[in-house]
Amino acid sequence: MKKYAIILAALLAICGIALAQDAPHRSEAAVKALQEDITRAACNHNSYEFFPIKDTPAPRGYKPFYISHYGRHGSRSGWGGDRYSYVIHVLERGEKAGILTPGGDSLLAATRKEFALYAGMDGRLTPRGVREHAAIAKRMYKRYPQVFRGQKKIRAVSSMVQRCIISMNAFTNSLVSINPKLDIRPDTGERIMEYISPDGDWKEATDKAFKESQKFLKTIPDDTLGVLDRIFTDPAAGLKLVPSPKRLTDCVFTVAEMAEDFDIEENLFRFLPFDAIYKRWAKHNLSLYTGHCNSVESGLQCVPMAKPSVDDIVAKADEAIAGGEYAADLRFGHDYPLMSLVSYIGVEGVGERYAADEICDNWLAFWEIPMASNLQMIFYRNKKGDVLVKFLYQEQERLLRGLNPVTGPYYRWEDVKANIAGYLR
Repeated sequence: MKKYAIILAALLAICGIALAQDAPHRSEAAVKALQEDITRAACNHNSYEFFPIKDTPAPRGYKPFYISHYGRHGSRSGWGGDRYSYVIHVLERGEKAGILTPGGDSLLAATRKEFALYAGMDGRLTPRGVREHAAIAKRMYKRYPQVFRGQKKIRAVSSMVQRCIISMNAFTNSLVSINPKLDIRPDTGERIMEYISPDGDWKEATDKAFKESQKFLKTIPDDTLGVLDRIFTDPAAGLKLVPSPKRLTDCVFTVAEMAEDFDIEENLFRFLPFDAIYKRWAKHNLSLYTGHCNSVESGLQCVPMAKPSVDDIVAKADEAIAGGEYAADLRFGHDYPLMSLVSYIGVEGVGERYAADEICDNWLAFWEIPMASNLQMIFYRNKKGDVLVKFLYQEQERLLRGLNPVTGPYYRWEDVKANIAGYLR
């Protein structure tokens, strides 16, 4: 027992020396947001956060008549049950040895519950994901009732993946619950996948960019032993039961980040030291941005994959403007295509162009690409037929990078089309 105590103390001392020699740089914005709500460490697994809506009045005489939308599926399960099994295995060994803390007992119960809800079904939409889309649809209708009143036709298309199809179903059912006269036509299929979830050959560039970004994590300490203090009454004895403290930390993090998606409201991140949480959040944050957004190092290679999505948006908007039969086009897909789409258009915040050392200070995935993330383009027209468009991301007004609006967040549609490749601006 004494031997393990000595080992534990030595490892902690080494961590302390490393910290003193090379002070870590942490994003102040990220740290503040995580301290407000540590569940945001789930990054793109963070459940959708709704913030109060503020609408800038449209210019006089302009009324909304058409909505173009792309929504990521709602909260879902993760992939693979190995991490759940590992946490349960370690905690059950501690339970048998009689050294689990009350917190350890709580973590074991929560992990068993989450594992049962996961039920071996990877990437499956959860009830929370259904509610997220139903709520977004309801707010969209009440915000723009002119678009949806009467016997309007709406086109809805989805990725062929189950979580997207069920998200579409939740969204459209919510609209129909308000106005049963709506004629909504859902669809999915291989041709639709070509623009809902386009693919491209950008892996080499993004892998290189991600590797470059990782050097900014080297000074961030990774306390993989701190979890032992929180789950075992005797951490040294607990260390003897844990084949890999790092793997345990990784696995507890996975259980914690997916809990809210299953409506488990207990904060399971409390079993991890902040250093361990921050490092895992930052690594995932860097991976998402360098892999799918407008990074200095890889954006010109990966963002163009969104062109089929952009072409579909432009063609259907022009169709609506020319007197087409659809009042709204609703698309339901995935996070990677949505990140590339809003980067391509140059949507403020999410589509900004950052170098590797700027990413975590300026781009926070828990806000920019949580579950049920959504882009809404609201089209307005006056009696003369002039068309303006406003961009909403996560239901909040956003500007376009490097393009001047007519007023507030309102842009001439022709100006947007002429400068659609915002990632180049």
